[in-house]
Amino acid sequence: MSNAGDENPPLGETLSSRRGFDGALVHVRVDRVRLPSGRITTRETVEHPGSVAIVGVTKSHQVLLLRQSHHAIRRTLLGIPAGTLEPGESPEECARRELVEETGYRAGRLTQLASYFTSPGYTNERMTIFHGEECEPTSGDIDPDELIRLVLWPLAEVPRLVTPGPDQIQEAKTLIGLLLLPRQLG
Repeated sequence: MSNAGDENPPLGETLSSRRGFDGALVHVRVDRVRLPSGRITTRETVEHPGSVAIVGVTKSHQVLLLRQSHHAIRRTLLGIPAGTLEPGESPEECARRELVEETGYRAGRLTQLASYFTSPGYTNERMTIFHGEECEPTSGDIDPDELIRLVLWPLAEVPRLVTPGPDQIQEAKTLIGLLLLPRQLG
């Protein structure tokens, strides 16, 4: 037995698409859409190749976090390493690359924690979050153009970062990753 609440609402019909903006990373597609009611409207979509984030944990039970400056909000936030997929690159390959580039550490085993759409109201970006186990330092320096500083955070103190209050993480991928980590650790 099905009730009306179990059915998906209809999608609008795309009548036309054009490029609204082409940037180095961000591309905006502008669609003319006919809604099920017959009304014609415009939908703007930020197109993104996809991204990854990594909750890296060292052999000594330290979580690899970054203090990173974010131009869009003019603030520095504490978060997990992350990056954008390159053409032909798998999420796991990207996660391994980004972890080394941003932290100078490499992971032993990578396990997927989640894969989700970051904000489907305006972008098609899908982010995959990994748990990086037994991370250890590797040779190489963090890219000097990255506005980041590595922070080794005790795993036992992670609950403080996900609890409402002055120390709570303020960006989504890190909250999601840190909240899912205990489930992975068992």
